[in-house]
This record gives sequence, C-alpha cells and structure tokens, in this order.
Amino acid sequence: MEKKSPHILNASSNLLGFSLIIITSLKITKISGSTYLDEFAGVACILFACSCFFSFLAIRTHNEKRETKFENIADYLFLIALFCIVLAVVIVTIRIM
Repeated sequence: MEKKSPHILNASSNLLGFSLIIITSLKITKISGSTYLDEFAGVACILFACSCFFSFLAIRTHNEKRETKFENIADYLFLIALFCIVLAVVIVTIRIM
C-alpha cells in the first residue's frame, strides 16, 4: 500500500495556513461576530494541526502497525477539517449572494 502520510502532511499544512488566513481576514474586517465562519475555520485549524501531527508521527515511526494507525487518524482528521472548510465556503457563498 502506498504511504499517504507525506501527502496528508503537505495538504494539511497548506490548508492550515489557508484557515488561518480566513480567521485573520474575518477579524480584520470585523465580520466574525455575525457568522459562524470563524468557528468553522477555527475547528478546521485545530483539526488540520492535529492531522499534521499524526501524519508526521506516521512518517517518523518504525513500527508498521503504529504507522498505519497514525496515518488513518491523520486521514480522518483531514477529512473532517476539509468538511469544515467546505461549510465555511458555503457560508461565504450564501452571504455574498
């Protein structure tokens, strides 16, 4: 089976930065109080950071069983965080329309 951990680490770290930019821009424009955008982006930040952590652990461990476990945890955390970002994008789209 191909190792997914390096791909998860790369994508999670990039989307973590994207989520932080969302939160920062919402705070600067003072929009964060009127929507749930910053909550979704904040949850996504935490989940992406945890996904980065577990994918890094999967890369660094030498135990095959632990590597698979860490990789699966990172994968699921990444998926949930991605769902939070999609919700944030939907909220922005609805707000603009």
